[in-house]
Amino acid sequence: MPLAWAQEPAAFDPQIRNNALAVNPAETLALAGNSSRGTLLAYDLRAGKLLRELPGFVTPRNIVFSPDGERFYVSDSSKGVVERWHAGSWTREASLAIGPGAFGTALNRDGSRLYVNNQAAGSLTVVNLPQWKVEKVLTGFAQPRQGIKVSPDGGTVFVTNFLGDKITLVDAAKLKTHAEVGGFDKLRAISVSGDGRSLFAANSGADTLSWVDVPSRTVIKTVKVGQEPYGAALRPDGRFLYSGNLKSNSLTVVSLPAFKAVGEITGFSGPRQAISFSRDSGKAWVLNEDLGIAEVDLTRKAIVRVLAPAAG
Repeated sequence: MPLAWAQEPAAFDPQIRNNALAVNPAETLALAGNSSRGTLLAYDLRAGKLLRELPGFVTPRNIVFSPDGERFYVSDSSKGVVERWHAGSWTREASLAIGPGAFGTALNRDGSRLYVNNQAAGSLTVVNLPQWKVEKVLTGFAQPRQGIKVSPDGGTVFVTNFLGDKITLVDAAKLKTHAEVGGFDKLRAISVSGDGRSLFAANSGADTLSWVDVPSRTVIKTVKVGQEPYGAALRPDGRFLYSGNLKSNSLTVVSLPAFKAVGEITGFSGPRQAISFSRDSGKAWVLNEDLGIAEVDLTRKAIVRVLAPAAG
């Protein structure tokens, strides 16, 4: 019988832990994962219950759905791959080698490109999804982890560098880096406004959120939030920003454009950057540390139900 360690790679950087949450475009299905466990959990959002566990991972890092919701992509830093899964049949269709350290991922709007941070190699891998091949690997980053976003027009990729606390801007047409923004403190998740002119970032070292003016590449405002904010989640209507406060077990509600804290939603357990919104901005889904999902009524600023990470 082959040894267990020969069957799968050792966990990659197990001390760097993160969780991930993805909701499909139809808002009927949610996928949740934690890098410390080898399965993903699939939830039925309408019924409010766990559907199944998907096995075969080592350290799953991020999950994104295709624009049509038929497929989803999972990065695994220990296996050094991005996997393509079919959401209807729950089958793993393909695996693409990225290299150990594959971490945060982001899709462009039409779903033709997937951008993959590699924390170990300090690189950004550009994947051509229709051809299922690596298009280019950009180097020169410093521990790019979970934080990566594509501007709404697809023209710029924003990559967080945990080492050095800076954000690198990549020209998506030329596939070249062209600018950096600094001034953060233990930089975590980021969000980009609908017009692409504003970027919001969580500073877990300073318990603040930063507002970056993208054209001038400068931090123009900061606001105090809860303890150890990992999330800086901008809801679709652009009216409010939410920090996922790991140590406070809360979300701080920040109004825009005033950029002022106007409320606190409590009752979570170790929320981080894994926050998703309904298209109408009325609802949020927040991942707890046990991989249960708290469903939040954003008008009432309250948790209305919790989807448990166990069947029944």
